[in-house]
Amino acid sequence: MDRTLLRQSLEKYRTPFEEESAFAPEFIALTFEEDAFLRSKLSGHFTASAWVVNKRRTHTLLTLHRKLNRWLQLGGHADGEENLLEVAMKEAQEESGLTSLRFVGNGIFDIDKHIIPQKGDVPEHYHYDVRYLIEAELNEPLTLSNESMDLAWVPFDTVEDVVGYNPSILRMLEKTSRSEYVI
Repeated sequence: MDRTLLRQSLEKYRTPFEEESAFAPEFIALTFEEDAFLRSKLSGHFTASAWVVNKRRTHTLLTLHRKLNRWLQLGGHADGEENLLEVAMKEAQEESGLTSLRFVGNGIFDIDKHIIPQKGDVPEHYHYDVRYLIEAELNEPLTLSNESMDLAWVPFDTVEDVVGYNPSILRMLEKTSRSEYVI
């Protein structure tokens, strides 16, 4: 997949959630910018995430992000790679040590534009996060990466208690319970 295929996927992407629909045009426009997949694009750039769930859809894998000190889905920067599904899979494997990861679905699972606070020399900027639904074995051992303070399979019914009010995570949780995402 390259930026042209990503653009086509974003153009076809439909969601019942207004917040996603509202910023979808910005994602499409970003695909035309040469440096859109590089973190050096300081106004904002593409990132990719994996919403990792177990096969029975009872748990999601979350990481306590070291820099942001928040429980989040696995993912990271594209660093020039235009195939964001590959980026999401690579990040999920690196951040969890899981080998049973498997892409589920027909394409993009979720999109989210969110602000990243200034850190050192890097100014506040946006992440245009493209997310994919990934399945993994719940009983496979986890390996904590240096990017995380903790890593845990969180039961769906306690996700909000763990993450607090995070609309994008709660949106992915809601999507996971819908029949079109249960495969």
